Amino acid sequence: MDHLLMNNTFVLVNKLASEDSEAALGSLYELYFERLVRFVYVYVQSENSAEEVVADVFISIWLGRKELVNIENFNSYIFTIARNKAISYFRKEEKHYNMQKQSTVDIYKNTETTPEDDFISKELIEKFNEAVNSLPTQCKTVFILIREDKLKYKDVAVVLNISIKTVEAHMAKATKILRRLLEDRI
Repeated sequence: MDHLLMNNTFVLVNKLASEDSEAALGSLYELYFERLVRFVYVYVQSENSAEEVVADVFISIWLGRKELVNIENFNSYIFTIARNKAISYFRKEEKHYNMQKQSTVDIYKNTETTPEDDFISKELIEKFNEAVNSLPTQCKTVFILIREDKLKYKDVAVVLNISIKTVEAHMAKATKILRRLLEDRI
């Protein structure tokens, strides 16, 4: 996240916590909704379910708004809530939780390009998305959180409840696999 966005998030979180501002909650929803849906989708394998889980995340944020003043890193906090809600959703639905299951996530779903750019790069983007989607689930999750959602390694470690060294190992593995797959496909 860039500095301006972090400051804006800080202001919104404080407004939500101190003033019970529904407008601040709405703004946070707009900032985080799509990124959280992509993240939760990796766990629940359904866009509708992912949206339902993310809605629950924002209900939890609203209900716990007075405690937000104690949160040092809202970005890590909201992704951790999303992960926990996704796992709870899975358990509630009594589905077998399998982290190794592959999913399809288009990390460039909301990329803004010109028609000419689309024409030139569509095939390359498709190949890249195929390569990302072929990564092992945990490796893919780490890659998406760092590359797409711009989380720091330490924040990803907190969100996924793994060590920073494990995050580094997953990124190194993802980079190596993607490089090999893309060299083979291009």
